[in-house]
Amino acid sequence: MNNQKIIVITGASSGIGAATVDKVIEAGHKAVITARSTDKLNDIVERWGKDKVLAVTADVSNLDEISNVINKAKEKFGRVDAVFANAGTGVSTPGIENGNPDEWKTMLDVNINALLYTAKASLPALKETQGHFIVTSSIAGKISLKGSVYGASKWFAYGFAQNLAMEMAEWKGRCTTICPGMVNTPFFDQAKPDKLDPTDVAEAVVYAISANPRCDVREITLMPTN
Repeated sequence: MNNQKIIVITGASSGIGAATVDKVIEAGHKAVITARSTDKLNDIVERWGKDKVLAVTADVSNLDEISNVINKAKEKFGRVDAVFANAGTGVSTPGIENGNPDEWKTMLDVNINALLYTAKASLPALKETQGHFIVTSSIAGKISLKGSVYGASKWFAYGFAQNLAMEMAEWKGRCTTICPGMVNTPFFDQAKPDKLDPTDVAEAVVYAISANPRCDVREITLMPTN
């Protein structure tokens, strides 16, 4: 297909990332998937086939490792058209006074540093294709939540993506920030079946990358109807 895209997806082994792999392939694209769980990535490749999916195990909070993902993507498919920077995590101990600094460090490495490194590693390849960078922020990055370090990290993701969009616009690149409300993912100890489904976010990704090249979908906010 003439409009087929090569899409790199971080945090692809479960939840929103895994759902996005399914949706982009169903839409006729090909995916380069990365996460730390090799077994889960390989299960996705087995389901869709090596002609459609390339799995590269990586810790995206390490610049060299995410750079390797981009290099492997170009080696196999020749180019990168879009990157979905979706990897993220939270903390189990809420608040500032009672919060756990070790948990903060782990979370910020993923929610902030990995986002920066993913953009740093992929922008040269995206510049070649006038490509698309997509960020998973959160509704938590647009509102105030008492003592939430997680929410603050998503404020960073939101602001970073807005600024990145302006930089990418200089070479006709596109950047989209997706801000979902509560999503029923393994992020939670208990299932949230009445909230958003990971496929809702995945469909937003497909919508953004499918827009006419003249249209830069800068932001998509998704909320559960309840």
